[in-house]
Amino acid sequence: MAYGGLTVPIIVMSVFWGVVGGLLPWFVPKGPNRGVINTMLVTCAVCCYLFWLIAILAQLNPLFGPQLSNETIWYLHYHWP
Repeated sequence: MAYGGLTVPIIVMSVFWGVVGGLLPWFVPKGPNRGVINTMLVTCAVCCYLFWLIAILAQLNPLFGPQLSNETIWYLHYHWP
C-alpha cells in the first residue's frame, strides 16, 4: 500500500462490512420477508463500504491542492507564528 497508516482501518472496515453483508444474512429468521431483508443487508454493506472506501482513498491523492496567490504565500512565510 502507498501509506501504511491505512492498513488497519481498511482491514477493520472490510471485516465489519464483510460480516454485515456476508455473515448476517445467514442469521435472518425464516419468514415471508427473508429475501428482502437479505437483499437489504447485502446492498447496505456494499454501498456503505464502497462509499467509505472511495472517500478514504480520495484523500490519498487529491485532484488539486490549495491555490494561494504569491502575496498570501509571502504573508504566511513571514508572519506565520
